[in-house]
Amino acid sequence: MNKHLQQLIDLAQIDKNIDAFEPQIEEANYNYEAALAKTQSIESDIENLNNEIKAEEIKKSKNELHLAELSQKLEENSKKSGEVKTEREMKSLQLEEEIAKEQVTFANEEIQRLEKIIETKKEQIEAAQASLVELKANLESVKADVDAKLEVINKERENVFIEKEKLLSDVNQKGLAFYQKIRRWAKNTTVVPVEDQACMGCHMLLSDKVYSDVIRGEDITNCPHCGRILFMQATEE
Repeated sequence: MNKHLQQLIDLAQIDKNIDAFEPQIEEANYNYEAALAKTQSIESDIENLNNEIKAEEIKKSKNELHLAELSQKLEENSKKSGEVKTEREMKSLQLEEEIAKEQVTFANEEIQRLEKIIETKKEQIEAAQASLVELKANLESVKADVDAKLEVINKERENVFIEKEKLLSDVNQKGLAFYQKIRRWAKNTTVVPVEDQACMGCHMLLSDKVYSDVIRGEDITNCPHCGRILFMQATEE
């Protein structure tokens, strides 16, 4: 086989190996990123619950203030009742008292409702904080495991890059430029084998002449349909 063709075949395999590290890195990081995202989500939930509690406490304070005002009003009406001179004034005072009492009942019920909401949200915060402590402890373990895996992957990747640099120092520069031009769009299918007289990049049938050129392997042959570099696998020679 042509030396330059073999170099491009080897280079294509090395580039495939380099690209294969990316999904390995993503997979190694996935568990940590998922745990981190869950931790951040719980922290966000706790923050939202605290903000909701503050909003409910403001509502409760307003109702308590209103209740105090109503109590004062009822107390004043009680004092006024002894000073009433006419039946009309008495009825007016009684009406005001009934309305105030209804408002007192409503305010008390609203305060109780808000207190229950606040208590429920506080319980939710406690549960979330317990989960958060557990997640953060687990997060450290996951991070240590991920770092160990990444260290192994990076060492392997470094070895492959060294292998590539060594090959690039010897490869024909014209052929390399040609290879890189195709790789920009073909990625890891830049150099493909021929099977059953068809290009395994575009799966189009090759003419007898092109197929014969690939079998001989004396020159670099491109697929006339897609432009990829073709070679015959050793088992089919």
